[in-house]
Amino acid sequence: MPYTHHLRVYPSAEPLERTDQLAWKLAELATDAVEPTAEVTDMVINRVIDNAAVAAASLTRGPAVSARSQAQAHPYRPGSTVFGLAHEATSSPEWAAWANGVAVRELDFHDTFLAAEYSHPGDNIPPILAVAQHVGCTGKDLVRGIVTGYEIQVDLVRTISLHKHKIDHVAHLGPSAAAGIGTLLGLDTETVFQAIGQALHTTTATRQSRKGQISTWKAHAPAFAGKLAVEAVDRALRGQTSPEPIYEGEDGVVAWLLDGPDAAYDVVLPEAGEPRTGILDTYTKEHSAEYQAQAIIDMARALGNERPELRDPSNIQGIVLHTSHHTHHVIGSGANDPQKYDPTASRETLDHSVPYIFTVALQDGGWHHVDSYAPERAQRPDTVELWRKVTTAEDPEWTRRYHSTDPAEKAFGGRVEITLASGEVVTREIAVADAHPLGARPFARADYVRKFRTLAAGVLEDAEIERFLALAERLPELTPAEVRELTIVAAPGVLDAVDAPTGLFELGAESR
Repeated sequence: MPYTHHLRVYPSAEPLERTDQLAWKLAELATDAVEPTAEVTDMVINRVIDNAAVAAASLTRGPAVSARSQAQAHPYRPGSTVFGLAHEATSSPEWAAWANGVAVRELDFHDTFLAAEYSHPGDNIPPILAVAQHVGCTGKDLVRGIVTGYEIQVDLVRTISLHKHKIDHVAHLGPSAAAGIGTLLGLDTETVFQAIGQALHTTTATRQSRKGQISTWKAHAPAFAGKLAVEAVDRALRGQTSPEPIYEGEDGVVAWLLDGPDAAYDVVLPEAGEPRTGILDTYTKEHSAEYQAQAIIDMARALGNERPELRDPSNIQGIVLHTSHHTHHVIGSGANDPQKYDPTASRETLDHSVPYIFTVALQDGGWHHVDSYAPERAQRPDTVELWRKVTTAEDPEWTRRYHSTDPAEKAFGGRVEITLASGEVVTREIAVADAHPLGARPFARADYVRKFRTLAAGVLEDAEIERFLALAERLPELTPAEVRELTIVAAPGVLDAVDAPTGLFELGAESR
């Protein structure tokens, strides 16, 4: 049976044993040697493929190019590989984790888990993989580390809301990645405890990165948390300690950043020896957009294909999406962000605008990770006219289902009401995306492989696509040498087609 840890604030005058702190419980989870089940291992392989797919599609995009150039300024042996570069072009592990984390996150196209908080658990993979390559771990070690990263992030996300207090979700990623690295390396509980505390302390930031005119930092935020997790483990290995109790302290995270000195949470964790199955509760994306938009895209494309007249703004009086609190307030009209209706808004902003996403999916009968965000697509007059007729409204029932702990009831969709100029009202609803485990077409291995082939086409050579897939599908059997090859190398000329920016590190090199 799972173990429930009661988390509350302890005044400085009230002692709290280290072994009773949440960070210690997480460290114990990370250092409890439990073999992953076959189903969990299979899903780890899927997510390694998924991460590489979305990274391949991002290799020539600005944030990925910038982060890769920073990693190239930190060459290291043995080091870790960087997506796009040759196997021998290794960088220091924290910088490789940074570059690869940005490439994975840039398109908002990898996996997700939503509960009390939001998360992209696949963000754990780049830092854990980078350390595995640098240290010389086996594929079996790597699988165990990734399983821990997913488990701890899922367990924290189920219970502790960060966004309610305008704290970015990567505050759960720092601890989970540090713990995953601890499992990977077989570290002791004390060392992992210190690394978790440091990682949490250094990865708390506000949610302004996801508000208003959303910037390129959105792609960097989880990569930064992963980089800091690598550095936290390094410091802990050197005997350096972290603030404690980091969660429960009088001036700690819960008291000042979350629900305050009177707060209490019940964090459910696996018992010692119990399988870590958190990854099985996560889900990937078929479309490159915020997860709450996945089901909305599926609903819109079906409506547009069935009734093409709905694509013409002259036929539409108004469109209302009745949905959850999160969808309404974060990516809907309830956010009160005028940028969500701005045809000149950034891609990062548009992928957090469900009115825009619904409009384009309705008109196009589908969604494309590049074309659907192109300026000429966003600025098309008929799209702008229809887009501005779309609003969202919170529906308590959809909010309740969003927060349900029953997997069969939990929902991330909504109901649309389209009022035509004729007075006819068209309604449709969808609970989960087609690709969701309970959706119309749940993603399986063949879908992950197809996604990889699609996104890697024109970026990787055919032989490289097949090499990576063959390696990834043998993940638990890989030798340390093969783990070092668990990367993707861009086809000749692909990276040369984009100019790498010059920054501080290059200026320093020039001065020498």
